[in-house]
Amino acid sequence: MAVLELIDRIPLLSGMPRSVEELPGGMTNRNFKVTTDGGAYVVRVFGSEGSLLHIDRDAEHLATLAAAEAGVGAPVHAYLPGEGLVVGFIPGRTFTEADVRDPANLPRVAEVCRRLHAGPRFPRDFDMFDVQRRYLAVVRERGFRLPARYLDFMPLVAQIQKSLQVRREATVPCNNDLLAGNIIDDGRRLWLIDYEYAGNNDPCFELGNLCSESGLSPDQLEELVTAYYGRRLRHKIARARLLGLMAKYGWTLWASIQDGANESLDFDFWSWGMEKYERAVAEFTGPGLSALMDEAARAD
Repeated sequence: MAVLELIDRIPLLSGMPRSVEELPGGMTNRNFKVTTDGGAYVVRVFGSEGSLLHIDRDAEHLATLAAAEAGVGAPVHAYLPGEGLVVGFIPGRTFTEADVRDPANLPRVAEVCRRLHAGPRFPRDFDMFDVQRRYLAVVRERGFRLPARYLDFMPLVAQIQKSLQVRREATVPCNNDLLAGNIIDDGRRLWLIDYEYAGNNDPCFELGNLCSESGLSPDQLEELVTAYYGRRLRHKIARARLLGLMAKYGWTLWASIQDGANESLDFDFWSWGMEKYERAVAEFTGPGLSALMDEAARAD
């Protein structure tokens, strides 16, 4: 088993009694819990398609170190460039989408995001407008599938980007991939894991993307944004909704690339991406988009 060979090259884990079990999740890597007399660790074995997806493993390593320093991420124990990363195992319960939607948890999620965002800056930036264009170039160059009418919405994307530039946000270190499964509850506090897409970004992208991934309603997103900022700010709420829309639109192409390039995982990436795309289309064609852009550009 290749992972055992990798573990044997990690001084912390080699040459001692241990148990190894694969953890669920992980679409661009495989994760293994390794338990020894000295403690429990997670070995992340990197996939091979990272460059197509705007994943920089050296940047991921540094971001994971920064998140640990901020007190929201697991400690880093080893890094094998191009191969894997070893972090501490965080005992606790992995969040579900229902947990994120629970009104009691929204302030907790806002609080752990604030702590990450107040921590050390990450080594690179992340902007979904740029990432979406990169993904589109990959899809076109490789001849991967593109959803029907996908390009029809590019003029609206340009309008959204312009509206957000009116009140441009200072960037902060963001995870940028807060699926429910990347949030761990140890019973006292929340932790954030998985920094493959981490980068300095608009905090409203973090909140809007989290909303998109866990299916929060507009009212729940408003509650999350209000908890994050400590008061209700209409332009921040609108900003998070627009960036949540961009998350759906951009990650659709992530799914297209995975669908075309990755045959090793038994997962229907295309259907996963189309679900996001259909929700994005509903927002692009709905009656409230212009009002959201106006709201994002105005002062409260």
